[in-house]
Amino acid sequence: MLRTLFFLFVFVPFLIVVIPLQAVIIALKLPIWTVLPRLFHRLGCLFLGLRVTVIGTPSTGRPTLMVSNHISWTDIVALGSVANVTFVAKREVGKWPFVGMMADLQRTIYADRTRRSETGRTARAMGEHMAGGNAVLLFAEGQSDIGTHVLPFRSALIGAAQHAMIEAGARDVVIQPVTIAYTRLQGLPVSRNERSLIAWIKSKSVRQNVREILSGPVKDLTIAFSTPMPLSQSDDRKAVSKVAEAQVRAMLVALNRGLPLPQTFQNTQV
Repeated sequence: MLRTLFFLFVFVPFLIVVIPLQAVIIALKLPIWTVLPRLFHRLGCLFLGLRVTVIGTPSTGRPTLMVSNHISWTDIVALGSVANVTFVAKREVGKWPFVGMMADLQRTIYADRTRRSETGRTARAMGEHMAGGNAVLLFAEGQSDIGTHVLPFRSALIGAAQHAMIEAGARDVVIQPVTIAYTRLQGLPVSRNERSLIAWIKSKSVRQNVREILSGPVKDLTIAFSTPMPLSQSDDRKAVSKVAEAQVRAMLVALNRGLPLPQTFQNTQV
């Protein structure tokens, strides 16, 4: 009932005002384009019952490629509430009703991972955006997982983005591993069986997953930003991917099991 009231009397009026305003900001290419999406995602966290804890600091003011694990579509709302980022999403997302429009208003970059010929186009878009001192976030596993482990990171877009960034004039580029971990439901540790109430797994339809998120309990999650690492055109993309993947995996294990945090992560709370 509270979520319904919040949606009707807070979220909907906010969208009515913000959607046309953000469209104008994007059309005029104003530098304040990140302000309204950040507010939108923060309201989204309240509506969805997401309590976000941040470890480390998101890189700002310089070309940044963030690479993260992926568990649920709620990752996007949580990340967008704490960092000014542009997401790389699969092309189908841009065709979804309402979701596609909201993604466009956050300057989402679409990738068609079924066609190799599209990798270059996506990489160029990433490079041009980062060259302006912005951050792009790539869910490097290429798909969502249940949240107990990290799938191998795909290095193709990371490597292509390296070249595109240089071509676009980006300097002092960094790569920043980001870890997402859902740790509690209604204040209690998440069991393995309960993770299916959060994760977007292949056996569930979009409608079923959305219904479970909206009707489910409050979810505590942690987003950990690793120390940014310099990224040059000459770096081996597979080696870079492996290092980032290892850091995210170590952090995910630590957060899920309540272990001491790896040294590669900053312990500053935001």
